[in-house]
Amino acid sequence: MSDTPPEVSRRHRMEHAALRAVTSLVRRLPQSFATSLGHGIGWIAYRVDARHRAITLDNLAATFPERSLQERTRIAREVFAHFGRKLVELLWFTGLPRERQLSLVEFVGAEHIEAAQQAGKGALIVTGHFGFWELHALAHGLRLGPMAVVARALDNPLLDRMLIDLRSSTGNSVIDRKGGLRRIMRALNANQAVAVLIDQHILTADAVKVDFLGRPAATTSAVAVLAMRTGAAVIPAFSLPLNDGRYRLIYEKPLALPSEEHPDAVRDLTQRCTKVLEKYVRAHPERWLWMHRRWRQDVETTDSPSLVVDDSPGESDS
Repeated sequence: MSDTPPEVSRRHRMEHAALRAVTSLVRRLPQSFATSLGHGIGWIAYRVDARHRAITLDNLAATFPERSLQERTRIAREVFAHFGRKLVELLWFTGLPRERQLSLVEFVGAEHIEAAQQAGKGALIVTGHFGFWELHALAHGLRLGPMAVVARALDNPLLDRMLIDLRSSTGNSVIDRKGGLRRIMRALNANQAVAVLIDQHILTADAVKVDFLGRPAATTSAVAVLAMRTGAAVIPAFSLPLNDGRYRLIYEKPLALPSEEHPDAVRDLTQRCTKVLEKYVRAHPERWLWMHRRWRQDVETTDSPSLVVDDSPGESDS
């Protein structure tokens, strides 16, 4: 990363001030009010953001052609409501005392993380833009020890700093996705868990195409390459809301690493990671980020991944 701080514009300052004001308000609300506020923000976004509404409906139509337009529209509205709720409840959750934070989560499969730590090679936690992944990482830091979160820096440096502070509030560290390979390797060598999201379109040469929800999707090969190089456990993880206001944080069994003799080991492991994510998306489509163009064809893939953890060019929907 460059030592030169990015330029801060007037717009950046206004966005930062607005989010600080919203954060201050949200942290004074009861949880039920915060949830309702988040849903309201999401429903407004659904009405006014025609571009991302259209992308969402197009993706749902391609994935669920057997469902009626009415059903897909209902799911699309719930998607926006969920992400409004996710944002507001993240701000609300980070303002709570640690004991209260832990009381709001239940862990399923935490023994898989503990076993990986005992093995001493670290863990690659694989997830996607599904459920309450940010909140999941925070609670992980409280219960299972600090983890490293691989993330793309926001365009607004003030908001990016604020988000880093939130993400690290329970002891976690944040690794910039662009050029973060060495820090990821250091974290794994130190027997840490590293969380990586695998559901964004990738433009870099280390992408591999795998099947996701019935269509080929360019996907980062970094998880598979890192796992095969280090022996780190690959553990899919997901989070879902419970009816009583708490959250269920789920760790699946580690995925078996392919042998070095496997003719297409990287793609095989990447496909299996993606299939676990697909299982959750099909079961809870309203919890996944349908607003971006996940399936695009503007990528040249390679069977010899470069081990570059940098898919930032793929973040744009343009």
